[in-house]
Amino acid sequence: MADSYRGLRALVTGGGAGIGLATARMLSDGGARVACLDLDVAGVEPPLLGIKADVSSDSVADAVTEAAERLGGLDVLVNNAGILARGRVEDNDLAEWQRVFDVNVFGMVRTTQAALGWLRRSADAAIVNTCSLGAVIGLPAAAAYSASKGAVLALTRSMAADYLGEGIRVNCVTPSPVDTPWVRRIIDAAPDPQAALREVSSRSPHGRLVRPEEVAAAICFLASPASGSTTGASLPLDGGSSAMLFPPARQFTHP
Repeated sequence: MADSYRGLRALVTGGGAGIGLATARMLSDGGARVACLDLDVAGVEPPLLGIKADVSSDSVADAVTEAAERLGGLDVLVNNAGILARGRVEDNDLAEWQRVFDVNVFGMVRTTQAALGWLRRSADAAIVNTCSLGAVIGLPAAAAYSASKGAVLALTRSMAADYLGEGIRVNCVTPSPVDTPWVRRIIDAAPDPQAALREVSSRSPHGRLVRPEEVAAAICFLASPASGSTTGASLPLDGGSSAMLFPPARQFTHP
């Protein structure tokens, strides 16, 4: 990992915790200079740069400019900021649907629009979007969230086609549920948190939540010049959920 990303200047949205912070740390450990944009950057420690920003506001453009100026340019944009929503199509009112899309989809649009001018100056420009298993298979009680991530998948492919000629690669990762603070809060709010954790874990062929560091490693690969021939790709990190059928009642043990 040492020096794998030396010379790269990266911006990670949702970089204050979970997947975003794990990605920022991994890039930094590999030699990149990294800025983390988030509503709460209290957990962002040097050498990472923490910049408070809201991707659901047009003001995020100012935060992107500040990050790029402090980094001395921009080579990598990781569009990771996002929110979850539970419920069927009838369970969430339109205000909630709009809130989910405003963060998960339009947040990526705002941030990317602000970053493109900087990325065009880079010889190793890459954008990596955090998508979800919900974009490729039907997840129960996740209508608004899955719809927003379906839009992210389509957006990724369209952007890859639009910017290939300018030397900007665009890819996404599609993980199944990840062991992040946000997911843990949802599990802990269940009447029986342990049963809820077992139920969510049992949906995956490998029988557990995905680790943030696993998603971070995939993002870092797609962001690296080492993946220079990869664009328009959706990289699954789901324990095989999108690739195989498996007995749902099977029990798993892990060290």
